[in-house]
Amino acid sequence: MGNRESFKRPHEKLEVWKDAMDLAEAVYRFSSRFPETERFALTNQIRRAAVSTASNIAEGAARRSRSDVRVPST
Repeated sequence: MGNRESFKRPHEKLEVWKDAMDLAEAVYRFSSRFPETERFALTNQIRRAAVSTASNIAEGAARRSRSDVRVPST
């Protein structure tokens, strides 16, 4: 059928993205033990931050050009 590796999206090949996904999974496991009173406060915020990290890496890897990268003016 072909090599699955050749069909991976750019971010799926990055070790940093894999680490971020592992972190997100660990955060979800750990935060599931937080008290119910924190369910929609601290738990939600920590989980969103962990998912955001992996999402931002994926978004950056998908860019085809550096046109939207701002260079500081001197």
